[in-house]
Amino acid sequence: MFRFTAAPALALAVLVSQAADANEGKDSPQGKQLVIVSFDGAHDNRLWQKSLDMGKRTGAHFTYFLSCTFLMTKAEGGQSYQAPGHKAGRSNVGFAQSREEIAQRVRHIWQAHLDGHDIGSHACGHFDGKTWSSKDWSNEFGVFNAALTQAWKAAGIESEQPEGWADFVKTDIKGFRAPYLSTSDGLVPALEKAGFAYDASLVTKGPAWPTSKDGLPRFGLPLIPEGPEQRRVIGMDYNLFIRHSMGVENRKNSTAFEERTLSAYRNAFRAEYDGDRIPLQLGFHFVEMNGGAYWRALDRFLTETCSKPDVACVSYAQALPMIEAQKKADGSAF
Repeated sequence: MFRFTAAPALALAVLVSQAADANEGKDSPQGKQLVIVSFDGAHDNRLWQKSLDMGKRTGAHFTYFLSCTFLMTKAEGGQSYQAPGHKAGRSNVGFAQSREEIAQRVRHIWQAHLDGHDIGSHACGHFDGKTWSSKDWSNEFGVFNAALTQAWKAAGIESEQPEGWADFVKTDIKGFRAPYLSTSDGLVPALEKAGFAYDASLVTKGPAWPTSKDGLPRFGLPLIPEGPEQRRVIGMDYNLFIRHSMGVENRKNSTAFEERTLSAYRNAFRAEYDGDRIPLQLGFHFVEMNGGAYWRALDRFLTETCSKPDVACVSYAQALPMIEAQKKADGSAF
């Protein structure tokens, strides 16, 4: 089971504090309306299958930000993993429970890749990196790369490893999202050194074009109006979970939470679709909080939205060149 170990108030404080990184006021070319959906953690194999089925049914492509401790068991690999500033063998989200679980997961990762989805890095043990140096981040990225490279071996099915796996690990892990959306000054230099094409660790005051820091495109999850009072909340399932039920599972009101969430998604989409067509970003986890309210709202939203002829439901990796082309046509840049 996925565990959030940071206190909700602290996690939200970290997220809201980064809203100052918003990039607002840019003029937008009237291109396709982009909808960018991502999943953090990418561990539960049942939800891997559910999301892949959702993508096929709706025509959407997703970004999966993978935590690498889900590619190792505690006994094999987990004991030697050591995040910066923490004891060896620790992970805020745990480890895989068995080699069979890893085997299912790597097959899902490969299928997602074949289906055109984007696999990104969510580091390894879901630790808060707000004090990490560039070297600390680089060490964590190194562990991620090693875990992904050796994943089929760790699963005990090395003979099944696809021929293109090594190239996939080397060239197709383009993006990163920091756990808790918590960053440090050392992150961007480490991302650039590791060859990442984008970072998606920011929060913006509303839908915003990606900014650029030292040439690295940086995306931010937006604050969107939600609920009867239309108070803004980060467009992510965990933040809605905190808003709706204080982070306590409430299945009784699941349908009401679903309707509120779907209304917020629709309104946020319509504001951009009828306006400047700034990409709408929505974030999720591989946990069906409040009885699955947020995943159901997502499914309904994508079903009614992605089929529109001037809408593209894309991953971050797919969105990046589309945004670059739009900005070039508009005579602007990140």
